[in-house]
Amino acid sequence: MELAEAITWAAERMLGVLITIRSDGRPQSSDIVYCVDGGVFSISVTAGRAKTANLRRDPRAVLHISDEKAWSYVSLDGTVELLPVTTSADDATSDALVDYYERVTGDPHPDWQEFRRAMIEERRHIARFTPTSAAGQIHG
Repeated sequence: MELAEAITWAAERMLGVLITIRSDGRPQSSDIVYCVDGGVFSISVTAGRAKTANLRRDPRAVLHISDEKAWSYVSLDGTVELLPVTTSADDATSDALVDYYERVTGDPHPDWQEFRRAMIEERRHIARFTPTSAAGQIHG
């Protein structure tokens, strides 16, 4: 499957499964919400979760996206870059989380100060997944 075709198809969706590698080599999967910009997928993650620890240790991952209505799926291999955990309402990660929220929901948050405060308390940051290859099948 062509990578560009897979990214275009995936960009029309926002739910997927991020598969990371545990320290013992076994896969670990997490349901995630993503948005795509310029072929790079942004995913909001929390510092204390297994997927985040896995990605810190080994940035290789698979992003699997399905569309059960059309028996279609795309499985993207790639690597992840983790932005720093947001620690201030005006840092770059906080701004990236605001952009992520608006892209995923399609609307601004009703209280950006509250949103940014919650992102700091939850120790959130952005995982940027860059796909390098794709497999799958896309039907109508």
